[in-house]
Amino acid sequence: MDLNLDFVFKLSFALLVGLLIGIDRQLKHKPLGLKTCMILCIASCLVTIVSVDSMKYLKHPVINNDPMRLAAQIVSGVGFLGAGVILRRGHDVISGLTSAAMIWSASGLGIAIGAGFYIEAFYTVCLLIFAVNVLPWILRKVGFMRMHHRDIYVKVTLEPNQKLSDILTSIHGTEGLGIIKTLKVKDIESGLQQMEITLSSPPHVKFATDVYYVIKKMEHVRHVEVEHL
Repeated sequence: MDLNLDFVFKLSFALLVGLLIGIDRQLKHKPLGLKTCMILCIASCLVTIVSVDSMKYLKHPVINNDPMRLAAQIVSGVGFLGAGVILRRGHDVISGLTSAAMIWSASGLGIAIGAGFYIEAFYTVCLLIFAVNVLPWILRKVGFMRMHHRDIYVKVTLEPNQKLSDILTSIHGTEGLGIIKTLKVKDIESGLQQMEITLSSPPHVKFATDVYYVIKKMEHVRHVEVEHL
């Protein structure tokens, strides 16, 4: 069996489509990011190709006979398995989407191999590895700067009756710690004030501890809690 150009074009085009969607999601800092979109597009394309082309190998095709019914049920069932690795952590952070997509893709590869698409499955594995490990690194190198940003969760406890805008201005502007994506303010015991902030930090902020020490030194700050999301 030879790897035909039509198959290569379809999967490569699926990679491109997933890449474009993933870039859009990544720039908006959405949970469904670059790697997940590419994995889903590539694997979905593979399963579709297998479903269509497998009919060609039937010796006695029958009307209403669908050899991929069982495969469709496998893909649906694996979706529940993938859901098991998706975790919703604190601060509305979702993790495990790429792992879930890889699990789902593995089922697609298994279907392809079972249907006799050995070379196609191997090419898909190579494309998936390229999409997950190599392509994001290339995009960061060529200048997609916002893809360098990382989200950092900060909880700051302040002395009573402080002007919160001064702290926010210092974080966003003077100190250059990043862009404030979300902000939550509340009063706690003893009249203290508490801010919960999600920062989109630029590349020069390499560690969450950098944010911690900068905010810790600000006036009227009692406690600081920092977490790299």
